[in-house]
Amino acid sequence: MPRGRATAADGLLVVDKPQGLTSHDVVARARRLAATKKVGHAGTLDPMATGVLVLGVGRATRLLTYLVGADKEYTATVRLGQRTVTDDAEGEVTAAPGAAAVVRPDGTVDADAIEGALAALRGPVTQVPSAVSAIKVDGRRSYARVRGGEDVVLPARPVTIHRLEVTAAPRVAHVDGPTPGGTTVVDLDVVVGCSSGTYVRALARDLGEALGAGGHLVALRRTQVGPFTLAHARTIDELAAEVAAQAEEPEPAGLGVMSLTDAATSCFPARVLTAEETRDVRVGKALTATATPADPAPPVPPAADAPAADAPAPPAGTGPTGRDHPVVTAALAPDGHVVALLTDRDGKGRPVLVLDPA
Repeated sequence: MPRGRATAADGLLVVDKPQGLTSHDVVARARRLAATKKVGHAGTLDPMATGVLVLGVGRATRLLTYLVGADKEYTATVRLGQRTVTDDAEGEVTAAPGAAAVVRPDGTVDADAIEGALAALRGPVTQVPSAVSAIKVDGRRSYARVRGGEDVVLPARPVTIHRLEVTAAPRVAHVDGPTPGGTTVVDLDVVVGCSSGTYVRALARDLGEALGAGGHLVALRRTQVGPFTLAHARTIDELAAEVAAQAEEPEPAGLGVMSLTDAATSCFPARVLTAEETRDVRVGKALTATATPADPAPPVPPAADAPAADAPAPPAGTGPTGRDHPVVTAALAPDGHVVALLTDRDGKGRPVLVLDPA
């Protein structure tokens, strides 16, 4: 992994995480490529998962707090017929009841039964996270307690499943199991749109339980975080090649990132300030209330060499999560660069993050 010769500018980096790396592994590589330790991420992906991981570089790490709660979208493959200790393919199989409950005698799949179980999982639901998760229990990660032999049951939490649909014909297969001829399983390809805090492997588990077959996740790819999609993402290899190409340049530009202004206006409605308001907000003073969000922000510009994509802006009246949170507005100086993030409180537009202080 080459090390950047010039420190990257403050901004966001959208990475297509490969399978087998933790989110921290990706951050460590980005720190080397960006030639700075000031890199963080906005929401983890399990090592098995691939796809969109949003990183902040320099001052943009301060934006991540406002992106962690963004809605997510995934493509996934759920296997019905087996349970695992981790609710995904990385864990040991603990039971293999098979998928006979959804496979007819002629070998076809009962799509109506599957749709009925999916429908019950859509909308606002309460979900029990997988015990093998990073949630802390009395100061220790739940997965560490499970690996230490403890029986951990995490409390249910409210989440919202905006979209849960089968995207291809179910596939019936036979896998090794304790019974002669193995276990009959059904693999379902699905798309999941959900609120922050949703565990897709817990969805796979709950779908399997609802169908009386058990279930776990065998593949997961995150395709969107807030307005950022795979079209805006670059692989680690592409980032490394960009840095390596600058190795012999007398004045390397540093790893390319999305600017603070582009990042902020992609995620939040924008408000252009006057020169006087700009001076005030730079020292943390409150302004007149924004009152209502501006027009929805334009789609985030794609990364270099990426195809264009229509990235949805946050709905008016909400934060970037699409849920009922205080409206966050990107405050722009008269020349168009971002100065701060504002929220309306007590009749004033108050800075919650000053990005361009006096």
